[in-house]
Amino acid sequence: MTERKSVAEKIDFLRKEKNAVILAHNYQIPEVQDIADFTGDSLSLSQMAATTEADVIVFCGVNFMAETASIISPEKKVLIPDLEAGCTLADAITADQLRAWKSEHPGAVVVSYINTTAEVKAESDYCCTSSTAIKVVQSIPEDKEILFLPDMFLGAYAARVTGRKLHIWPGECHVHAGIRTRDLEEMESHHPGAEMIVHPECGCTTSLMYESMNVSANGNGNGNGNGHVKFLSTGGMIKHAVTSDAKEFVIATETGMLHPLRKANPDKTFYPAREDAVCRFMKMITLDKVLKSLEEDIFEVRVPEATARLAKKSIDRMLEITV
Repeated sequence: MTERKSVAEKIDFLRKEKNAVILAHNYQIPEVQDIADFTGDSLSLSQMAATTEADVIVFCGVNFMAETASIISPEKKVLIPDLEAGCTLADAITADQLRAWKSEHPGAVVVSYINTTAEVKAESDYCCTSSTAIKVVQSIPEDKEILFLPDMFLGAYAARVTGRKLHIWPGECHVHAGIRTRDLEEMESHHPGAEMIVHPECGCTTSLMYESMNVSANGNGNGNGNGHVKFLSTGGMIKHAVTSDAKEFVIATETGMLHPLRKANPDKTFYPAREDAVCRFMKMITLDKVLKSLEEDIFEVRVPEATARLAKKSIDRMLEITV
């Protein structure tokens, strides 16, 4: 305990000395979330990166998130404590693959999930997050073809809610894809009164929508069927849990989400839909790595100017619609 406190104190000293801000995604390990200046989902952290007055951003997340911060704030130094913190979903499509797909659908509008590389964002018309996908798709004229990438479950969810025909890239997050309908059915049998909160990247999303869900198209990512299932982004999960009358919740997303939910709702109980829904990349960052990153100014993430300029357009279009 003393050693952990010592590392945290050193981090606190250096962040003040270097005018640094620490951003942590909701899937990070608890002790990293606890020392962060701000925690949140991809959208809120992107917005924070755009507005912070800090000179240095230490991004505790995965590579595409640090790239996004660099794209939004090119004048700032963006550090990621572990360069190996990647994303299987972002790796599901390359810029070359997207260019080839676009050539098959000339004139189509490209909507890329934020879980993509800077090069893919640069080839896109719009970026989106799980909490903004519906609004982004709804904003596109109905006579336009839409290429949605790379997550097939989020794409199917967006198509179902908006009623739009989307061409969807067959990518997936290996963690979310592993959460299936049978997992929720089993948890419901053990906790019959609990609300089910499901991230739209989950492998159970499509079957839940088509089998029993009456998904609302209010743009908030809410789904209502039997009264206790919701489709929400990680940021939406926290907001909903705070206001819900329910006392028990089953959470279908990466297990790191349980920490901020429990902190925000100490009088409520949260269960993971799957105990093994763990992203090893999100768990790579530790307090020691955060400290080393601050001490040695490593590892900097910088997107080439030409790529960043094009990628920023897709991000700005999302923010104009959703903020």
